[in-house]
Amino acid sequence: MHISKPRSILLAGAVAVTLSATALPAAFAAPSSTAVISEVYGGGGNSGATLTRDFVELANAGSAAYDLSGFSVQYLPGTPSAGSLWQVSALTGSVAPGGRYLVAQAAGTGGTVALPTPDATGTVAMAAASGTVALVSGTTPLTCKTAADCAADTRIVDLVGYGSAVVREGSGPAAGASATASVARGTSLADTDNNAADLTAGAPTPVNAAGETSGGTSPGDPGNPTEPGTVRVHDIQGTTRVSPLNGQSVTGVPGIVTGVRTSGSRGFWIQDATPDADPRTSEGVFVFTGSTAPAVAVGDSVLVSGKVDEYYPSTTTQSITEITAPRVTVLSSGNALPAPVVLDAASVPNAYVPSASGGSIDAVALDPTKYALDLYESLEGTRVQIADARVTGATTAYDEVWVTVKPNENPTQRGGTLYSSYTDQNTGRIKVMSLDTTRPFPVANVGDELSGTTTGVMDYASFGGYNLQATELGTLTDHHLKREVTRKQKDKELAVATYNVENLDANDEQAKFDTLAAGVAVNLSSPDIVSLEEIQDDNGAVNDGTVGSEATLKRFTDAIVKAGGPKYAWRYIAPENNKDGGEPGGNIRNVFLYNPERVDFVDRAGGDATTPVTVVKAKNSVTLSASPGRIAPASDAWADSRKPLVGEFRFHGKTVFVIGNHFASKGGDQPLHGRYQEPKRSSETKRVKQAAEVNTFVKSLLAADKSARVITLGDLNDFAFSPTMDALTDGKVLKPLITTLPVGEQYSYVYEGNSQTLDHILTSPGVLRFDYDVVHINAEFADQASDHDPQIVRVDVNAQN
Repeated sequence: MHISKPRSILLAGAVAVTLSATALPAAFAAPSSTAVISEVYGGGGNSGATLTRDFVELANAGSAAYDLSGFSVQYLPGTPSAGSLWQVSALTGSVAPGGRYLVAQAAGTGGTVALPTPDATGTVAMAAASGTVALVSGTTPLTCKTAADCAADTRIVDLVGYGSAVVREGSGPAAGASATASVARGTSLADTDNNAADLTAGAPTPVNAAGETSGGTSPGDPGNPTEPGTVRVHDIQGTTRVSPLNGQSVTGVPGIVTGVRTSGSRGFWIQDATPDADPRTSEGVFVFTGSTAPAVAVGDSVLVSGKVDEYYPSTTTQSITEITAPRVTVLSSGNALPAPVVLDAASVPNAYVPSASGGSIDAVALDPTKYALDLYESLEGTRVQIADARVTGATTAYDEVWVTVKPNENPTQRGGTLYSSYTDQNTGRIKVMSLDTTRPFPVANVGDELSGTTTGVMDYASFGGYNLQATELGTLTDHHLKREVTRKQKDKELAVATYNVENLDANDEQAKFDTLAAGVAVNLSSPDIVSLEEIQDDNGAVNDGTVGSEATLKRFTDAIVKAGGPKYAWRYIAPENNKDGGEPGGNIRNVFLYNPERVDFVDRAGGDATTPVTVVKAKNSVTLSASPGRIAPASDAWADSRKPLVGEFRFHGKTVFVIGNHFASKGGDQPLHGRYQEPKRSSETKRVKQAAEVNTFVKSLLAADKSARVITLGDLNDFAFSPTMDALTDGKVLKPLITTLPVGEQYSYVYEGNSQTLDHILTSPGVLRFDYDVVHINAEFADQASDHDPQIVRVDVNAQN
């Protein structure tokens, strides 16, 4: 199977960028508007390569033939030594206007595909990762070995340095060349004398003067056909998630341009106006132009030649079928667009995705009438339309918003869509983005509505999966979602809250402190105890060994007072430097804030980063060996992860044990929308071990005093229905309070349009009377101080059976 590299490493499909050259030697000749070096590949015949030979491809951007008689292509190692010499390959013939000219170089022992018939042949064994190639007027070897000296040699028509080449044009060499990637210009053949900008990496696409490509031939010039070829878009897309033509070159694929993306992963979508009768085969496809803005417009009728590629945004996602290294002919403009497919509750299936027992679904035949993800895949690259869609995930900083096309699918009480089990996915969710960069993107909260119709192209991305790239956005209807304010605790109630404050440190802006502080003082009505997650050390991500959080906590507690709350005291145990995970240098930890006017913290010496807290049973009491303390900090369950903080509090003469937690994140889990089904939750193993450690500690407390009041809370990074929760509650020693709420209120976090629960408060059987609330102030809002909603429980410590 042909699988593209991530675009962080290379751009699949070589295209050009028109930029002003920087750091350009003053003596260089003017950029060429005719003959240029269009592609360089030194990985031929290497291990892992497809092609058997290295090559240099020339092109002519001019309007007349360019005579190469007496010219040469010359090669110099990327880091030349005193003994390095330019190696010469003589040329004959000419390059047609708009045409190509292929120079074959040395062959290796790897690869399986031959170059098309070369127009000239050399014997140079070019390096795959670094080197310099020059198009020279003459066949006498060059002698220059620096960029400045070569710039002064007027025989050089064009020069390309790649990898780490010392000799190059402009600010730097072209990046990304390897055994499987060439560096190439795009369709415009732009030459700004800046190799780093003019050439990008991608799959090698050699073309000779006859228009032939590797693995087959195409009559005439495949770059500018005037008649459609034999391949249509639905032939490229096929009936599975991977194209049957993956890795093959195609010529003259017809379509109407339906959308253009001018930033990020640039390119455009085409859709065949004459579809086939198979609902599994998409009629649209993305044409990837890399760093160059596409030179087409919506409504253009085009013929596209290039290479079919399955681009995987990451190793666990599904792929995007693309045409790369495109050569485009515009036949006409202003054409009517194909009618969009309407996505609604009737058209989207209730089942989410087929199972492959944990394996890849790439080769599984699509069934768009049965599975939602199969339907979306069968529409990849085609025009779709939604109407009056409820927002289920607020607008992000990246101008994207989640909506549902199924208004009655697992609704929450505030307009979201509840994620309630691994087997009951919400199939109507879809992410909406906009291709129109001239209009501001709507700022929406959960429960708002994109009213009217939203029309665009179905795309796929690593975050969120299938998304609608809108060409026409609906109108935002604001349903005025309000931030909740919980009631004030009564005098006899101990109020305990948990709040993930998202990497708070003393270097953060005051606005973040003030907003979080208002959440504690106003929305949570000043709890007696607040267990905080993600308090960083005093200089945040600066990795200099600092582990204390005094300045961070002082700023936070001062802001709470300013917001009308009490003057909180705090307790924490500083971690060993860079031992608790999170942002490197940040040293996040769990912290207890408490109001000393209402509750006492029982300080017991001995707690530190490495000493485990234990239960001490006396004649008539149970205490902790240290307060604050840490649960089993040496256990491998907590390796590179936050250790639970345990504290002993006294309220109205009664002891209450509080355990603040921040379990391992879900990073590394396979996505719900990915190629592996069912997805593996690899991070779960660690959380289950962490939950078991906390459960063991709680059992030791209850073994010493079965009526002990224990409150376990924090960001557990897992769901109420997860194995993590099963391990934490084993033996019914803890009760998850989230399950006591109405179903539509059982969430504290919104991810990819799913309202779900990662934060929890659990109580031991000794907590007999409580009032519990998730206070929705962040997760559903575009403007949020944290991505988590806080929770609070109010406990009557004197309640009796």
